[in-house]
Amino acid sequence: MVKVTYVAHDGTRTELDGDPGDSVMSLAIAQGIDGIVGECGGSMMCATCHCYVDEDWAETAGPRMDGEEDMLESAACEVTERSRLSCQIKLTEALDGLVVHLPEEQV
Repeated sequence: MVKVTYVAHDGTRTELDGDPGDSVMSLAIAQGIDGIVGECGGSMMCATCHCYVDEDWAETAGPRMDGEEDMLESAACEVTERSRLSCQIKLTEALDGLVVHLPEEQV
């Protein structure tokens, strides 16, 4: 199992266990995390799974995937250097303990 902590805009923290290969988005949707919508189901066709990777995890989570930058242009909240589409972050053992922050709104 890979632990992921989701930090809501109000600071509420929710820790979940996912399986390697799951995306940060799919885990959030399956467990009912408010703040991740995932309208396109993870096909990188929207930005409703926008998140901010915690600065301590930015390097380990890796750079944005091809096309991710374009989709982030339609994000409802500010895009920063730590912005990612959570559908594009696949869980691995190296990401055990990952922390992501959720924007104030997605749509």
